[in-house]
Amino acid sequence: MNWQIREFLKEALAEDLGRGDVTSEALIPEDLIATANFLFKEEGVVCGIPIAQELFALLGVKDFQVFHQDGQLVPPGTIVAQATGSARWLLAGERLALNLMQHLSGIATRTRRWADLIAPYRAKLTDTRKTTPLLRLLEKYAVRVGGGKNHRFGLDDAVLIKDNHLALVDIKTAVARARAVIPHTMKIEVEAENPEEVAQALEAGADIIMLDNMPPEQMTKMVELIANRAIVEASGGITDQTLISVAKTGVDFISVGSLTHSVKAIDISLNFI
Repeated sequence: MNWQIREFLKEALAEDLGRGDVTSEALIPEDLIATANFLFKEEGVVCGIPIAQELFALLGVKDFQVFHQDGQLVPPGTIVAQATGSARWLLAGERLALNLMQHLSGIATRTRRWADLIAPYRAKLTDTRKTTPLLRLLEKYAVRVGGGKNHRFGLDDAVLIKDNHLALVDIKTAVARARAVIPHTMKIEVEAENPEEVAQALEAGADIIMLDNMPPEQMTKMVELIANRAIVEASGGITDQTLISVAKTGVDFISVGSLTHSVKAIDISLNFI
């Protein structure tokens, strides 16, 4: 388990437990052993099983059986995992485990649906930095589980020259300055909002050109203009209604912030048996 995720789980447990689970301590005998099932109450892509397993291990619950791995699409009524151990500690970890699994499975499920829709086309689905603070590693993991790709993880692993940068410096100068200081293995991406900016990004030698909030008809023309001289990414305002039309333009990637920032959680419960 990644150390950052383990430390995050410790902090999240501390936030929820505080000075202790007063309800369970009052009602449940300390030595009571119980078994609980993780039940998917609706169809979805499983995501977060290793996270829940690590969470309960931190609480001393190490008997954790996995019936369905992350990435599997399961129907309603599916038991995906089972935990056995101290009833008090199962109750202490219940809400955090479910919060994380429901959220991550929601991301994976939506990503799978969208990735499947554009599978016949060249475009690959990717996420953005529009993630929940401190949950980025987990949310981007969920995108991969769902069949999507990861865009940059932070400000330090790729150059993305956006509109607010271009309010301060022109495209040609921006690309040249970046090229002079970044490692040769790092890509330079330029956000373009119109054909003039696309042409300027091409002339400047950008590795990736993001077509930002362009209608599909204009995207098609820009893909023809770029003619494989740069990787082409589509972004901005993409919905269920526009996804296919954007994929048909011939872009290489479609980046979608809503994969992580406004996804519906999957309904999962932890049922004691």
